[in-house]
Amino acid sequence: MTSAGFDSGKFTSHSLRHSFATHMLDIGSDIHSIKTLLGHAKIETTMIYLHLQQSKRDALVSPIDKLLDHE
Repeated sequence: MTSAGFDSGKFTSHSLRHSFATHMLDIGSDIHSIKTLLGHAKIETTMIYLHLQQSKRDALVSPIDKLLDHE
């Protein structure tokens, strides 16, 4: 990563794998295909990415909900 110009303290090869899996989920790829592409032996390992995505979505608040809360 350093030779590519990235700060090795911030970015690792795992960062790239994580970004890849996250973006695949974002575009609607199925978890089994992502598991295969990442070379995970167990689906549970790949499911970590799905849980991270769901927790990010749970934290989102609709702008309409924000407006209704202020009334």
